[in-house]
Amino acid sequence: MLEEKLKMYAKSDIYPFHMPGHKRAVLDFANPYAIDITEIEGFDNLHHAKGILKEAQEEAAGLYGSRHCYYLVNGSTCGILAAISAAVPRDGRILVARNCHKAVYNAIYLRQLSAEYMYPEQTRWGLQGQITVEQIKQSLECSDVKAVVITSPTYDGIVSDVAGIAEVVHRYGIPLIVDEAHGAHFGFHRAFPENAVRLGADAVIMSVHKTLPAFTQTALLHLCSDRINRVAVERFLGIYETSSPSYILMAGIEKSLSIVKEQGAELFDKYVGMLYSFRESVKGLEHLRVLGADDFSNAEAFAFDPGKLPILSSHGPSGQELQERLLWDFGLEMEMASGNYALAMTSLMDRQEGFDRLSAALHKMDEELSISGEQGEKMETMGEIITPGELYRRPEKVMEIYEAEEAEQESLPLEQAVGQVSAGTVFLYPPGIPVLVPGERIDGVMVDHLCRCLKLGLDVQGLARNHSINIVKKG
Repeated sequence: MLEEKLKMYAKSDIYPFHMPGHKRAVLDFANPYAIDITEIEGFDNLHHAKGILKEAQEEAAGLYGSRHCYYLVNGSTCGILAAISAAVPRDGRILVARNCHKAVYNAIYLRQLSAEYMYPEQTRWGLQGQITVEQIKQSLECSDVKAVVITSPTYDGIVSDVAGIAEVVHRYGIPLIVDEAHGAHFGFHRAFPENAVRLGADAVIMSVHKTLPAFTQTALLHLCSDRINRVAVERFLGIYETSSPSYILMAGIEKSLSIVKEQGAELFDKYVGMLYSFRESVKGLEHLRVLGADDFSNAEAFAFDPGKLPILSSHGPSGQELQERLLWDFGLEMEMASGNYALAMTSLMDRQEGFDRLSAALHKMDEELSISGEQGEKMETMGEIITPGELYRRPEKVMEIYEAEEAEQESLPLEQAVGQVSAGTVFLYPPGIPVLVPGERIDGVMVDHLCRCLKLGLDVQGLARNHSINIVKKG
């Protein structure tokens, strides 16, 4: 049974370097069964908030500095869907950073939008970097797009110049939507970047469950200007968000934000101190590297979230192997693995024990890599690593997403799909960034990269059975 397995996991010695941000800490919170109610007298209605929920959302808006804030119990996904749907008319054009979450592409499909893409800068480490102000300028010069969408910070912690981008976008009288799902902790300590709300974005979506002590599936949607119609946002939230919002989840949002408001100064100081000590402790590694702000140039990243710990190997182990080794040999569960790195995700609820264990594990693994190198042992995965920079390319756009999604389709083995047009979205999960979106041409390099991902054991989603792929059937 799932419950029994969860109980066993909770009793295990595995340390969570993954979301949710509460890190399974035992907080002062009511028995969930005792407070699991519906919209009964005195407890308001999330979709027509006039009482206690209205007050809670106003408190959240005040904490972050937005005009209006909406509790989300369907995750950042429903906030992204609602913001885009309200900002861009059906059949309109939208400018999107290509490294956006799949929810952005779902909004493009549902509203039958025409998408223009901006591709992030590539870093020397193979990670995707920032979207620059110059890219925004060039993309908007001869365009009739109705809104701009970027992701900042990225899953890996890369931050773009939101203030500079907002200034350019607003010259054209259109809104900037920022997927800040991984940045709900921004703006509460000088060691972290400012949040996008205070930097001029018009709509900001945050997952409080990712980096704050809230339950999985909880998020916030902030409206910060009049460039996106508030009534339209609320109408679309009524469509995309459940009509039976969980009071447990909403109480969890309120709890996490109250912790930040009342204890944030102390908790963030302690958290930043642990991060600093950990990074100092791993500076001497020879074969492994924990990326930080100093590892990125100004062209690669405007800023970096120090709470993200991308762990790379200079040779040998793939990201998947790093993740598995850390779990099975050291009891450390990472957030995700990509081709050439594993990602440890931290929050203000982490404990010194976790950082100490991770530091010790990395030193042990680094020592073993030194010994194997001295002995001339060949790493099994040498040459099999694939970086995000290789994987996230620039496929040829043949048709719009909605046209491909609704066209007649057929399925082909992946190796036989070269030259065909994808009818579905293919992505690694996590992070949920599409490698292919419907309407894009499948080329040989893409097929080779996807096959390598499958061989490395990465979680490739969007393929059909036996690793076949849905394509647009030729007439």
